[in-house]
Amino acid sequence: MRRIVAALSITLALVALAGLAYWAFRPAPVPVELATVTRGSFQAAVEEDGKTRIRNRYVVSSPLTGRLLRPDLKAGDAVKAGARVATLLPAVSPMLDPRTRQELEERLGAAEAAMQEAQTRLDRAADQEAQARRDYGRVRELQRKGAATNQQLEREELSLRVAERDRAAAELRRHVTEHERDQTRALMRRTTDTAASAEQWDITTPVSGQVLHVMQESETVVTAGTPLIEIGDPQDLEVIADVLTTQAVEIKPGAQVIIERWGGLGTLDGRVRLVEPAAFTKISALGVEEQRVWVVADILSRSEQWRGLGDNYRLDMRFIVAEIPETIIVPEGALFRRGDGWAVFVAQDGRAHETKVKLIRRSGRSAAIASGLQVGQQVVLFPPNTLTTGTAITSGLR
Repeated sequence: MRRIVAALSITLALVALAGLAYWAFRPAPVPVELATVTRGSFQAAVEEDGKTRIRNRYVVSSPLTGRLLRPDLKAGDAVKAGARVATLLPAVSPMLDPRTRQELEERLGAAEAAMQEAQTRLDRAADQEAQARRDYGRVRELQRKGAATNQQLEREELSLRVAERDRAAAELRRHVTEHERDQTRALMRRTTDTAASAEQWDITTPVSGQVLHVMQESETVVTAGTPLIEIGDPQDLEVIADVLTTQAVEIKPGAQVIIERWGGLGTLDGRVRLVEPAAFTKISALGVEEQRVWVVADILSRSEQWRGLGDNYRLDMRFIVAEIPETIIVPEGALFRRGDGWAVFVAQDGRAHETKVKLIRRSGRSAAIASGLQVGQQVVLFPPNTLTTGTAITSGLR
């Protein structure tokens, strides 16, 4: 009897030790994230980062080269069509180096001497004209009395006309030398007084709106064509996104756009207006060359809802390219390739079971399944490479 009791005790002890060893060294369940298979309307969408853009913007540029006075306008100021936005004055004369100044001083001296010479010639021509006029008067009186011939009178009349023309030419020559002197003086004079310049040009805006950006905020010298101020209507917004050309081929004008994470509550509705016909090359964050194209959409939601948006604000855009009603939907993160097809891990009784599925279409967040899954089943999201059929798993529902 004692032997039987001892044998039973030893057997129970061994069983207990084996159970403790099993619980101590058994594989721990793999932590995973689960999601539930659902049924509903599936929307295939292209998701991209986007931004807002004012539809019509106007850049006011300088029409002339000159000195720009400091603008009074700031970003956000309202302006009306035809209002003055900037003022141009003539540019300040350039500074003279010593050699140039000395050359101009010599030219000025030569111009003053030439003017004095021209004045002397004018005085001489005036005296000759006066003498020719007196001679003509005497000969005409003698000819009237019969003491002089007609030939003498004609000779004196010709001399008077020549003297008059010489005096007129001398006057013109004196004016020329006077202008040359004044021109040289002007080259030597450096005007810095703004008030001394009577000529100015007011630059006006062609449209009404708000100032978006002031390119030149300080007084400076600008050339013709220099951008000065950008004007637009902040409420006249559109949204744009650069999309891969392989995805943009499915986006058509009129397609629905859902605008998310724009900074306000809820989402905004939009509609594609234009897919630009020309693409461009862009280097991705990984250094890969990508061909992308701009897609432009209009905001359909009431302006009161998105009044806080401004130009170049960031947001997310979802372009709806297809819709499948009443189909089985599974998160795209649960899918993985298995051979030429697709598969998922289904959670059942605390273990993972690999299941092949037939895929209809994938989208950015979910996928439509034709067969292989039932509504209500739980699938593993982003299954690790170590996960196999029968592996114990533990997780919470998503």
